[in-house]
Amino acid sequence: MRTAVVTGGTSGLGRAMALGLMRAGFRVLAVGHIAADAAETERLAEGGALSCLVADLRAPGAPDQVLNAAVARFGPVDILVNNAGLTFTYIDPRRFLDGPRRFHELSDTINHDVMAVNFLAAEALARRAAPGMIARGWGRIVNVTTKLDTMNRVGSAAYGASKAALEMASEIWAKELDGTGVTVNVVNPGAGANTPGMAAEMRAWSAAGTKPKLVEPEEMVPPLLFVVSEAANTVNGFRFDANAWDQDLLPREAARACARPAGFTMHPAGAWDAEAPR
Repeated sequence: MRTAVVTGGTSGLGRAMALGLMRAGFRVLAVGHIAADAAETERLAEGGALSCLVADLRAPGAPDQVLNAAVARFGPVDILVNNAGLTFTYIDPRRFLDGPRRFHELSDTINHDVMAVNFLAAEALARRAAPGMIARGWGRIVNVTTKLDTMNRVGSAAYGASKAALEMASEIWAKELDGTGVTVNVVNPGAGANTPGMAAEMRAWSAAGTKPKLVEPEEMVPPLLFVVSEAANTVNGFRFDANAWDQDLLPREAARACARPAGFTMHPAGAWDAEAPR
């Protein structure tokens, strides 16, 4: 039985992915920063092989704390899902009332916190987890970034830059780990997700008389389970959007249909068997 760590794993997308991995037979450490969310996640796990850790990924030593806790509870980490993120709810909670704040209106604290959680913690966790994965000849690093038009829209300076960093890192890590048995892929919602952090945006849409289709957190589970499976041993350096995943297809065919290269240079690190994805 393999061990997975899911950051931001006690609420929203992360909780759905953590529970999905547990139900698929993985041992899971779900990391979150709110104790009540962790308690609710463990309740939903119903005694399954899932444990929660309350930790602030901005804190010095947090990456070591997370990985040490996973090893102590379940054993060596085989799968790392970098999902934790500070979003617009933290950066600019009034953006949907007053309009987005520009980069020069943000504080040092906001910028530092967003980069610390969204990119630096993910990078530190991956850097620490990768050597063990390489030594065992198998591992999965899965990063949650965002759409390009979310990265570069007005008012996205802090969030977009942090996710762009993780997106490009995904491409680089995939290239550097190619051939080791460790893969790096991106799994995204592909659109706005129906999570508590979207509440303000949803109210603004409602007031404007619009109702866009949101991605349910559980929709992240099928693409995630594919990229961490043995069937994806050669799938490295790709992005999969949950809203484009066709659940009427077999997982490998659904993945092939919606796979896109991770990063911005459009050159995936690994081949999809002997051919490029559509």
